[in-house]
Parts: sequence; structure tokens; C-alpha cells
Amino acid sequence: MVSGQEPSMGQSVATDSGERAYAAMIAKARALVPQLRERAARTEELRHLPPETEGDLHEAGLFRMLQPKRVGGAELDYVALIDCAELLGRADASVAWNLANLASHHWMLGMFEQRAQDLVWGREPDVLIASSFIFPAGRARKVEGGYQLRGSWPFSSGVGSCAWNMLASVVASDDEADGIEYRIFLLPKADYKILDTWNVAGLRGTGSSDVEVRDAFVPDHMTVAVGDLAGGATPGSKVNPNPLYALPVFSLFPYVLSGVALGNAQACLDDYTEVARHRISTYNRAKLSDFQSTQIKIAEASAKIDAARLIMRSACNEAMEDARRNHTPDMVTKTRYRRDGAFSVNLCTDAVSMLFAASGARGLFTTGVLQRQFRDAHAINSHLAFNFDAAGTNYGRVALGLPSENLTL
Repeated sequence: MVSGQEPSMGQSVATDSGERAYAAMIAKARALVPQLRERAARTEELRHLPPETEGDLHEAGLFRMLQPKRVGGAELDYVALIDCAELLGRADASVAWNLANLASHHWMLGMFEQRAQDLVWGREPDVLIASSFIFPAGRARKVEGGYQLRGSWPFSSGVGSCAWNMLASVVASDDEADGIEYRIFLLPKADYKILDTWNVAGLRGTGSSDVEVRDAFVPDHMTVAVGDLAGGATPGSKVNPNPLYALPVFSLFPYVLSGVALGNAQACLDDYTEVARHRISTYNRAKLSDFQSTQIKIAEASAKIDAARLIMRSACNEAMEDARRNHTPDMVTKTRYRRDGAFSVNLCTDAVSMLFAASGARGLFTTGVLQRQFRDAHAINSHLAFNFDAAGTNYGRVALGLPSENLTL
């Protein structure tokens, strides 16, 4: 590997036991890389993760890396999402995407009321939970004891393997003066319909199909207001006092998935470098490794990837340290997290695009991994959380003293 720095918890580790648990989880993720890479083509063909891949992730405990210890989870620091997703992303971005997504939902469930946690984890502690956090896709109205929910949500990654789903919605009000409320609803599989819509160019193996809810009743305790997830104590804090469950969820939302881009880019760089070491030019029989242009592209791509890694991990570690001292970040910090999350993934996408262009016609062959890495990089970058225009505009507004336009922060 040219760069491929091994993840390190650094200042985010609070105890020796936490450091050991983190190292064990990283070792399990690293051990899966060769076999996941071998399965990548089949994963794309299936359009969802193969059963044996999900079995491997379950056996390694990776889905439960952020789950509370009281129900058997590892309760690692938030940065573990970056580090484990990076390692699996070096094998297959689709696997890393679903792992990070589904693992993050155990973290979020730890912020719901205890009754919701007990209902889900009491039956099956390693159950998988899907999501779609596109608020305008749903409409909810308050009724006695809960909410009536309807809507159609896209991009529910890994939904076919999940028994529950976290769906975001706007809560309708009879009086517009009450303002807009954003809320997340936790539904069992029987309450929603999966629509097989996932026919795409990148992240093909994630099975990110649409889900539809016609008219479901969701009890109060199976919902959580976005305002309760803005940093500080949450409804779940009474049973899960770890600062992990006091982080500002949607401020840190990009880092749920940014490690996937990082691992995909690192794999692309490693593969490009290995080929360049041995490849001879088709036209003049010169060694590619002797070309200054090849050397410069490796330097530039590795600098972008290393910078992205530092940005991602720094944000996660800073947020954990703030939570440990009961400090809720201000709006400038929250919008900076969103800005940096988008910027760092854009760096990874730029690196992959540059290496793909430098590879010439070799990158066009579907039998090689480079074309998949290119497609996956741009699929990752298409997520709204990584739209720098949106994140950058909102950061600039707040820096200039204007109100944030992101209502989830």
C-alpha cells in the first residue's frame, strides 16, 4: 500500500478496555477484506449483499459496533464507523455502505425511549434496522397515543434483510403557526412495503430499494423528535449514559458513510500503484513507473485521501470529546461538521476520478475493479450529505450570522 494508514483511535479512547475492544473490531474487519473483495462481482449481480457476507458481518460483531453494551453491543467510539467502513470499503463499497448504515441504526436506537429499545432488542439483539431519512417523503399527524404515518421513501439501504425501519417524516399541524416538526418513526416490517426499485450504476450491491407506508399507527414511544437528537441528553440517556448517545446525530450524519468513500479511494490508489509498478506502455514499451506524470498522480491522489482521512477522524474525535465534557456544539461547529464531511468525500471522489482517467482504456474493462471503484465513488458522492454546495452554503450563512437552513441541526 502507498498510504493505507492503519486506523488509530488516538485521543478518542477513554480507557484501555475501549482501546482493546476497538483493536479487536478493527482486526475482525481487516480479516474479512480478502473474501469480500472476491465476492464483489456477485454482490453487484445480486443487487444486495450475499447471505454469507451478512453472516460474516454478524459473526464479527460489526453491525453492533455502536450498540449499547447493556444489550451485548461493543459501544465503541463514533470514529469506529469511519475506520471499519474504510477497511471494508477497500474490498467492496457496497458492503461497507450497508455495514455503516445498519450499524449506525443501533447507535440511533440507543437514543430512543427504553420501551422502543426493549421491544426491538429484547426479541433479537442483533436484528437489523433499515432507514430513510428523507423527511419530505412522509407525512405524519398526531393522534391519541401516537401518530398516523404515510409516505413513500427512497434509498432504504439493506432493507430486504431488516426487520425494522427508521423512517423520517414531517409532522403535519392543523395550525401552521405551530411550525414544522421533524420526527423519526420506527416501524416493524409488517407496516411497510418494499418496492424493488434498485437498478443503478453504482453501489449496486446495497439493495437500497424504496419503501411505502399506506397508513400506519406508530406509538409515541416508537418515535423520536429530531430536536432531541441535536446534542446532549436524549430519551435513551437514562439507560445509555455513554457520551456516544449524546452526540448531535444529524450534524455528524456525513460520517456515518464517509468512511466508505475513503476505503474505496484507498483501494483504487493501491490497485493503480500496483499496476503502475509493473505495467509497460503499449505504445513505447516504457515502464509506467518511470513516468513523472504517474508519480505525480500517485502523490496527488494519496495526499487527497490522507487529508480526507484526517478530516473525517478529527471531526468524530472532536465530537466525542465534546460529549464527554457535556458540551453541545454551537451551530457554527455543527455546520462545520457538515461542511467537512462533504469536502472530505469530495476529495476521495476527485482522487478516484483522477486515477481512473490516468489508467486509460484499461479502466474500461468490466472484468477489472477500477470501473466499479469509479462508479461507486460517484454513487457515494451523489448522496445529499456530500453535496458541498449545500453544506458549504449553509456553513457560509451561519459564519455570516444568518440562520441555518438545515432544520435537522
